Amino acid sequence: MRACRAAATALIHLPSLALSLALAILAAAVPAHAQDGLRTEGDVASAQGLYSGEVPVNSQTEQARESGFARALAQVLGKISGDSNVVNRPGVAQELRNAASYVEGYDYRQDQGSSPGGAPTFRTMLVVRFDSESVDVLSAALGLPVWPQPRPKPVLWLAIDDGSGPRLLGTGQVNAARPLLDRAIERGFRLGLPAGGAAEQAAVGAIWRNDPAAVARASARYSPPMQLIGKMYRAGAGWATEWTFVDAGRVLASRTISNGDPRQAMAGGADVAADALIRRYAKVPASEPAGTYRVAFSGLRSADDYLKVSALLQRMPVVRRVAPVRAAADRVEFDLDLLTGMSGFERMLGAEAPVVAVEGVPAEYRIR
Repeated sequence: MRACRAAATALIHLPSLALSLALAILAAAVPAHAQDGLRTEGDVASAQGLYSGEVPVNSQTEQARESGFARALAQVLGKISGDSNVVNRPGVAQELRNAASYVEGYDYRQDQGSSPGGAPTFRTMLVVRFDSESVDVLSAALGLPVWPQPRPKPVLWLAIDDGSGPRLLGTGQVNAARPLLDRAIERGFRLGLPAGGAAEQAAVGAIWRNDPAAVARASARYSPPMQLIGKMYRAGAGWATEWTFVDAGRVLASRTISNGDPRQAMAGGADVAADALIRRYAKVPASEPAGTYRVAFSGLRSADDYLKVSALLQRMPVVRRVAPVRAAADRVEFDLDLLTGMSGFERMLGAEAPVVAVEGVPAEYRIR
């Protein structure tokens, strides 16, 4: 209760919007500090968090947990690649069914909230930690883009006009910015708020007249030289936000978002920044081209061995199609339509595969 009262006090000078957001967003007050270019404990936690996902579950049953693992792995792949639609990429949805094999550990957390009538509500969150090395292998095998670390922490310059004139959100109003800050974390990066002192409040005019160069000058004391600039105001029955993302003085993206829910209108700014950063910095790892490759398996001793190889190929997400070509007493050849060529195929085999590469013979494997 003490933290909630302190957060509410900090929002008094943003009368109706900030107070309504603070009441609507059930988030604890979190300290935020102006950046000085140094790596902080929070930044380290952010890097580690790339391989963790949090999803709501209806219960702690095995079935709910398995479903939660898949959704959490989709979150992690989205953070690593920066792609919010990563589940629609080839091979991803197939491998999400195998999410449990990537899990390093998991816990449950109870989040408390309140209903519109004020009654307390509780939500169970499944917090999943995935093995980073295994997830990296999967990401490379599927040809997902890689958004490298360490990742920048742009400064958020957001001015809000709830009808009483635009005001700048600073570190004292972190709860009012919570939907945007949380969405950034979901996309795999963090945003910092300016201190919000009197001199920085003067930047509101530059924000409102769409002058990113002036905002960049006001942001010069912070690191890195990236700014997510937004202005938020009432539009009809809802809210509108106008966003500009600037990197080293260059405007990389601009977008206007309208929504009846002020939290959604605000949170969209994180997508503007993330999409711009990904376009500029995410790279697809080098791999062989997708296509059909002939692959042989030898040392088969029985029909069971053939079924073992066939099952292996059917469950590999990098294998899009399997066509038997030739079979002998102890050897079978397939034409495999591979998503990322033989390099991706070999990455996905792993140490526990029932086959091992034949040394000196390309694209041939022997039953263990």
